[in-house]
Amino acid sequence: MMQFTEAPPHPLHHMTSFSNLTMNKSHLRRTRPWPGFPTSKSLGSLGDANCMEQLLVHCANAIESNDATLAQQILWVLNNTAPPDGDSNQRLTCGFLRALIARAARSGSCKMLAAMANAHSHLAMDTHKFSVIELASFVDLTPWHRFGFTAANATILEAVEGYAVIHIVDLSLTHCMQIPTLIDAIANRHEVPPLVKLTVASAIEDVPPKLDLSYEELGSKLVNFARSKNVRMEFRVSPSSYKDGFANLIEQLRVQHLVYAESGEALVINCHMMLHYIPEETLVAIPCTNSSPYPFEYSSTTSSFRTIFLKALRSLDPTIVILVDEDADLTSNSVQCRLRSAFNYLWIPYDTMDTFLPRGSKQRQWYEADICWKIENVIAQEGLQRVERLETKSQWVQRMRNADFRGISFGEDAISEVKTMLDEHAAGWGLKKEDEDLVLTWKGHNVVFATAWVPA
Repeated sequence: MMQFTEAPPHPLHHMTSFSNLTMNKSHLRRTRPWPGFPTSKSLGSLGDANCMEQLLVHCANAIESNDATLAQQILWVLNNTAPPDGDSNQRLTCGFLRALIARAARSGSCKMLAAMANAHSHLAMDTHKFSVIELASFVDLTPWHRFGFTAANATILEAVEGYAVIHIVDLSLTHCMQIPTLIDAIANRHEVPPLVKLTVASAIEDVPPKLDLSYEELGSKLVNFARSKNVRMEFRVSPSSYKDGFANLIEQLRVQHLVYAESGEALVINCHMMLHYIPEETLVAIPCTNSSPYPFEYSSTTSSFRTIFLKALRSLDPTIVILVDEDADLTSNSVQCRLRSAFNYLWIPYDTMDTFLPRGSKQRQWYEADICWKIENVIAQEGLQRVERLETKSQWVQRMRNADFRGISFGEDAISEVKTMLDEHAAGWGLKKEDEDLVLTWKGHNVVFATAWVPA
């Protein structure tokens, strides 16, 4: 266990890692400990961001090696160079600072750590619970979610053309915020709209954004909205969790599978930034039993819940599967590797935020609290508590192919609608096509990918 001393940190020039530097307190004010070390007034350049990343990695190394003195000193430096109300790089660094404090605090006690935690108390992980109207406005702020909504809806409409019944399984982080636009499009596309069956998993309320009403209440609102568009809708809630690969949901869908096949229903699996919460570690062999929701035998191999889930989906022979997620890899067992990956991805929402939300606004506080929750989960948590396990597009593509799915291209209508949607947002957002897939970019950097799949 790391034992933190309660004395204030030594002057920076006493750090073991920089013992070759000789400076007194006056030198400390004007001499940078190493090239590129930022002042508290300026962290905006790429070099400053790189320096902050290196500081954070050094701190994580110190925490992992139980070097309490060095960890304490670097935390002190970060606390004085990354104010929570600074520019985007400073606020990003502040989020990681808070996460490292939480990780270090698990291993010891220190008055300085407590003081730091209090100083950043406004970034508490008690994230805001949104009303439906607030959440709808929240997801409209940037293309982060709208990109996936737009690409998916256009592709779903093409895939279900001619079906009298459409069963949509919505595994979405945003609590069905995609569905009203889809209902509206279905109503406008058909003189006699098909029956829409909507199934959602209930146990996703422990990750942000959070909703301030039950799924039963949400379902009632959606059914009423659909009725106003002359679309018949049935709404079902499956008491199922990502923690076991939505096993209960898979069981329900498997039982109903023969009914789907006989009645000619379209089965749409819409996965929007939710599958990366399914555990990705390799599990011990799971034998197939009569009570298992997964009709597969894993007697000679091992697999993960993600693999099992995707193979179970394939057995349902869905009409189409849409997979949308964030394009980053946060699965490393090394906290230092996760820190680097997260830092080099999560600068994007902080950077975009400055283009559309004024400092001090409530929405900005909610937005940053959600990002800080993600950062803290990636950095401070381990085991089952670390649920933010993003994988890149290439990793998901390989998973889908291994599960016997075949990727299909997004049509011209989908691409045109995505471009029109992006025109409504700040300059800097872009769209690129990679093979059959679409990728949302910010200043040329991949942000979110959208893929579409059918059984091979």
